[in-house]
Amino acid sequence: MKEKIRVTDLRKSFHHLDVLKGIDLRVQEGEVVCIIGPSGGGKSTFLRCLNQLETVTSGEIIVDDFVLTERKVNINKIRENIGMVFQSFNLFPHLTAKKNIMMAPVDLKKMTRDQAETKALELLKRVGLSEKADNYPHELSGGQQQRVAIARALAMQPDVMLFDEPTSALDPEMVGEVLQVMKELAAEGMTMVVVTHEMGFARDVADRVILMADGVIVEEGTPDELFEKPKESRTQEFLRAVL
Repeated sequence: MKEKIRVTDLRKSFHHLDVLKGIDLRVQEGEVVCIIGPSGGGKSTFLRCLNQLETVTSGEIIVDDFVLTERKVNINKIRENIGMVFQSFNLFPHLTAKKNIMMAPVDLKKMTRDQAETKALELLKRVGLSEKADNYPHELSGGQQQRVAIARALAMQPDVMLFDEPTSALDPEMVGEVLQVMKELAAEGMTMVVVTHEMGFARDVADRVILMADGVIVEEGTPDELFEKPKESRTQEFLRAVL
């Protein structure tokens, strides 16, 4: 199995606050890694470092043999292969669902408008929103907007998908429809790193679960190992609070 992501001694500080304190992580191609842990533990910052939305303080990130932390790397080129889905949907309010999905492939000259439109309709079908192609974001529920956001990230045909708490802004009844799309992606072999508080999803879908707290990886293992037989007291304490 090919190694997709390699993170070595990653550190990130904001002024005098150390948010990441030496993270080491390897992710294999097709692996689904879920990151759980208390708020303020550095999970979202770590994810944003993975595609350089945050500049790292020190350490190394390699994705597909490209060293993202090198100064001379063309980060925009590499980002084309790393899809990211945020807590807030970040859709352009003045564009329809279809046009939101078409925008990046056309702007970055990856596809003609016709190709991008065909792809957008295909992706909307895939996330169960064929009938919403011409709707604007304000005409969609939160769950539908997040599914459009996933389709938009997939439009660039990324090798890796990063999800930052993709269901935390949703009403409870809409969470399932977004998780279903993510489960299908995982089943198709997409490499995914998911920061989530959905423990059921982590248990069912992840190949590996990581508990992060206070800027470090406290413990990692298969879902069975981590949820059924956690070794670290910090993990036990967190799971007692959330399960």
